[in-house]
Amino acid sequence: MQLVNLNGKWEMKRLHEPKWLEASVPGSVYHDLLNAGEMPDPFYREQEYEVLELSNYDYEYKRSFQLEAGVLEHDRVFLLCEGLDTLCELSLNGTNILNSDNMHRTYEVDIKAVLTPGDNTIHAIFRSPVEFTLRKQAELPLSGCADAVEGISHLRKAHSMFGWDWGPKLPDLGIWRSLSIQGYNSARLDDVYITQFHEKDKVMLDVRVRTESWQAADREIVVKVHTPAGLCIEHRVSEMIGTDQHIALEIMEPELWWPNNLGAQPLYNVEVVIEEKSQELDRREFRIGLRTITVKQEEDQWGESFAFEVNGVLIFSTGADYILEDNLLPRVTRERTDRLLQSCVAANFNTIRVWGGGYYPDDYFYDLCDEYGLIVWQDHLYACGIYALTEAFEENITHETIDNMKRLRHHASLGLWCGNNEQELAWDEWDWEKHYSLQLKADYIKQYEVLLPAIAKEIDPNTFYWRASPSSKGSFDKPNDENYGDMHYWGVWHGKEPFTDYRKLYPRYMSEFGLQSFPGLKTIESFTLPEDRNIFSYVMESHQKNNTGNEKILYYIGETYKYPKDFDSVLYASQLIQAEGMRCGVEHWRRHRGRCMGALYWQLNDCWPVASWSSIDYYGRWKAMHYAAKHFFAPILVSAHDEGTKVSLHVSNESREQVIGELSWRLLTTTSEVLLEGTKPVEIAALSTAEFEQLDFGHILDTKGKKRETYLEYSFEVESETKSGGTVLFVKPKHFSFVDPELEAMLTEEEEKFVITVKAKTYARFVGLDFKERDAIFSDNYFDMSGGTTRTITIAKKDLDKPATVEELREQLTVRSVFDI
Repeated sequence: MQLVNLNGKWEMKRLHEPKWLEASVPGSVYHDLLNAGEMPDPFYREQEYEVLELSNYDYEYKRSFQLEAGVLEHDRVFLLCEGLDTLCELSLNGTNILNSDNMHRTYEVDIKAVLTPGDNTIHAIFRSPVEFTLRKQAELPLSGCADAVEGISHLRKAHSMFGWDWGPKLPDLGIWRSLSIQGYNSARLDDVYITQFHEKDKVMLDVRVRTESWQAADREIVVKVHTPAGLCIEHRVSEMIGTDQHIALEIMEPELWWPNNLGAQPLYNVEVVIEEKSQELDRREFRIGLRTITVKQEEDQWGESFAFEVNGVLIFSTGADYILEDNLLPRVTRERTDRLLQSCVAANFNTIRVWGGGYYPDDYFYDLCDEYGLIVWQDHLYACGIYALTEAFEENITHETIDNMKRLRHHASLGLWCGNNEQELAWDEWDWEKHYSLQLKADYIKQYEVLLPAIAKEIDPNTFYWRASPSSKGSFDKPNDENYGDMHYWGVWHGKEPFTDYRKLYPRYMSEFGLQSFPGLKTIESFTLPEDRNIFSYVMESHQKNNTGNEKILYYIGETYKYPKDFDSVLYASQLIQAEGMRCGVEHWRRHRGRCMGALYWQLNDCWPVASWSSIDYYGRWKAMHYAAKHFFAPILVSAHDEGTKVSLHVSNESREQVIGELSWRLLTTTSEVLLEGTKPVEIAALSTAEFEQLDFGHILDTKGKKRETYLEYSFEVESETKSGGTVLFVKPKHFSFVDPELEAMLTEEEEKFVITVKAKTYARFVGLDFKERDAIFSDNYFDMSGGTTRTITIAKKDLDKPATVEELREQLTVRSVFDI
């Protein structure tokens, strides 16, 4: 039970300097220095390099607190440290009580003998993470991310804080999660693990309760389950010291938890209390969803399947890879994460992969994923590096893994534990064997194929464990084989292959692929001066951490569009090629549902304003790709596979109900004159995909000129509502004969929303709406329009960055299309 909360106001300073500054806990050195005016904004221009130098120093924190005499009457008094980043020497009243070296661990220290009634002082020294990693790297060179500070594999700290090919080198430090004093009498709850057994019309819960006792006594363990309807199911048992208690509860007519777009997300509250003579000694509370979830792997004609199975239903995963939301972790809040995850739901995600180069997110991240129906693929925190599995390292990561598995395993959203990111792939494809010992390669097998799965089997046997991402059969056996396990593919982007090369791949589960783009002009303006706004300026290149990134963006723009007329058009065109590339891949894999059962793109978000693979930038602004994802991840999708003058139309149904609708298409000129058209009734079974139309326009598009002046429009309607649609060009957009669509946009106000009516006189591709200064999430954006048509777009007032009048928004509204590039 918490006795003293040590969060709040502290003091901090650089070690051996006289001046103390006001600080906050949870917090960090950078955050406190920035608030005190002692550090420049690391995100502005190239100031990150100046801030990096601050990580070469040691820092100290201190505070005093009052302790009532009654606190010391507890049998046990502990200091609970939920997040120390990272190399910390912690003292209480002048006595060293802890030396920590792992950002990802929870530390608990018995401090009763050190506390005194009245005044107490707690003091922490944080050693430089940069000095440590460089020193250890000199002693034993280990591979890590080429874009990071060297030696990061030696320290259990979020690796990407040291830099990545989308993030700055800003290895912050400090007390980043809560600090508190906890006290207990007689006994406490040591561990609670909930297992579900699903039967027809009921779920049996086995609540395993493990207690820690310091004296014999008559005690009871009380377990209560509160249903979504408000009913309470209760069971009491007498505690037996030194043994696990298995407490069974029966839930009739259970309300099942489903991923987003596949059903509802009802949640049950579970309370576990240990009592002695009707006095509460300790309690734990959990919120769970009733569901079964695993990864189904079965041999088939292609190899072996890899698909999430929820409540007996095989689903196609739609989503992206999540990185840390800010290099200054104290700026990450529940409200900010909530906005990000709501954007995932709005774009029809059902899965989110927590990438292994960051940290295990706060509890509220998983609470929100529970509420929104987002399955969490959880990497353990090892990425793109080699680790020496010494005895001390093994002990450290064992505690780290147990701490986080126990903290997160009850969540309805937790779908998978994954050993690491890209390490098995690296041993197989990155020539590590030529530079590193066989002992280190053997350490890999021991860590990810022996140690971590053994911990998972003991601590969380109900959650699927996967060796690595990507992996196929383990033990370095073709880890990126498209016929087994999951796959990462970077031929498009790093290999500069065309978008259509995605169609050559048939992965069982694509867990990483992507294309870069620039953020929008408002984001660029946040970190630049006018003279910086050239993509090859020093400042712009400092906000592009992939060393050939800007070159590749221009390459793909050049392959797709005419040379952009100005800086803003470069930004716009970059977002269009990103959206188009991702669409090409995802629609292909959805057309092959069954063989492929997941597409998670790299990456969802940014940790600072930067050119990157994200679909949502640092400020939460949706790029064109996120609007595209809303379409290509939609449960009902019509997609086109085009080759030359041939086009096949497919409908994919990722819902649990049969869908009946009408598929229609029109072959049109640039001025939207109809050359040919057709419709067809369609019935598509639940959780399936099928081809419904094969078209060949070779007899009409028999010259290059005609191909440059003709496009195909297609759509799928259900009960007169368009569920999905798109257009196909028969030449590259840069060769298409666009005519000025003379776009018009009229904005009006209703009670809870603003309405924008867009009109086009001719074919308009990627119609983009924005406000010059304000931010909004549009119901749709970057869409295609045929001439003579009208499109209605809405903005919920809650989706504006701040309240605005209709006059303000009209003045700021902009509209453009590919014609304007």
